[in-house]
Amino acid sequence: MIDMHCHLDLYPNPLEVARQCKQRNIYVLSVTTTPKAWIGTQALAKGCDRIRTSLGLHPQLVHERYHEIDLFDELLPQAKYVGEIGLDGSKEYTEHREIQIRTFKLILERTEKAGGRIMSIHSRSAADSVLDCLALYRDIGIPILHWFSGTKAQLKRAISMGCWFSVNPTMLSTKKGASLIAEIPRERILTETDGPFTKLDRQSLMPWDVEKAQLQLSYLWEIDPKQTEFILFSNLKSLVGNSV
Repeated sequence: MIDMHCHLDLYPNPLEVARQCKQRNIYVLSVTTTPKAWIGTQALAKGCDRIRTSLGLHPQLVHERYHEIDLFDELLPQAKYVGEIGLDGSKEYTEHREIQIRTFKLILERTEKAGGRIMSIHSRSAADSVLDCLALYRDIGIPILHWFSGTKAQLKRAISMGCWFSVNPTMLSTKKGASLIAEIPRERILTETDGPFTKLDRQSLMPWDVEKAQLQLSYLWEIDPKQTEFILFSNLKSLVGNSV
């Protein structure tokens, strides 16, 4: 199983969740919301070969934690993944749009200078702005749009730009989400939970709940679950190589 976007450090019992991920042999991309959280979150992955830690600065926190961009620069050489980063165009963050865009561009610029990274990107209510920023840089690595909720026109543009997508059970349970996912090339899809924030049936999703997304994809694609599992694992190998 593959959870390509999970806030492992924000579960009430992160060490136990990490232990269970190791026991269940789940590949987890443990994203962070601030650079200061990276070192502690990385420690959760100790002894867990399939948990990777991603260096992030969440757009909803940028206006409060902008000063951590220097720490981001300091830690970037140690991080093979970048995220959660991006833009959030929701009404409650409209006043912070300028600093979000400025910070996102800085992160992309510095990631490009560092040789590019696999990135997990937030784009809620800001898909066009995120894609406009990505278009400014040639060698930033591989952008994965997590829980994409834009329009089909925006989706088409993202696909043409080489973006990948991580999808979760909650997204797949909605008509709009399933409709968007049906348009994404299968070789660009990975599963995620966005736990513990994302809930299904009032319960926070755990990393192993990506199994629900696998089954939902099987139904959407009209193929056997084993075929879906094979596609997703092949996608992961294509993305990260033989380090899976």
